[in-house]
Order: sequence, then structure tokens, then C-alpha cells
Amino acid sequence: MDVELRASDDDRNRVVAELHRHTAAGRLTLDEFSDRAGAVWTARTLGDLAALTRDLPALPAPAKDGDDPVGHGRRELLMLFAAAALTLLLLGGFLAVTR
Repeated sequence: MDVELRASDDDRNRVVAELHRHTAAGRLTLDEFSDRAGAVWTARTLGDLAALTRDLPALPAPAKDGDDPVGHGRRELLMLFAAAALTLLLLGGFLAVTR
């Protein structure tokens, strides 16, 4: 990476996302995140951006859209709720017919 290359908006967005992930992991305070995120938008080169994350460990790649464990858990919960609602409807219908 040539540290003298001009940074693009995509480069800046990537660094802010990385800083957000480090904040969520507890490595940065909200004040530190705010300071560094502000510096991201004034950074001119890739070297300037790299300096803002130099003291942070590398993060694993973000999850793909299909690998979202939270979304998967929500789908499972929705399916469980639908099965419970269907069971209650069937039970209510059976009780109404047998009375």
C-alpha cells in the first residue's frame, strides 16, 4: 500500500466501519471513536487513515449478508412463534368442535 495515495470516500467509510467494530468490541471508548471518526473525514492519504487504526488489532472479515447470525436467530424465533400460533389455532378449533 502506497501511504501517499489519496484516500477515497470508500476508504474512509471502511475505516469508520472498522473503528465502529472496535468500539463495539470495547477497544475504544465513545470519545475515542468520535475523535478518530472525525479525523477520518479530514484524512487525505491512505497513510493518514492507517495511522488512525495502527494501534488496533486486525479484525476478522465482517459477516456476509447470508451469514448473519442475528438475522438467522430472528428467523428461527419467527418460525417458532408461527408454529406456536398454529398449534393454538388448531387446539382452539379442536376444542370448539368437541364441545
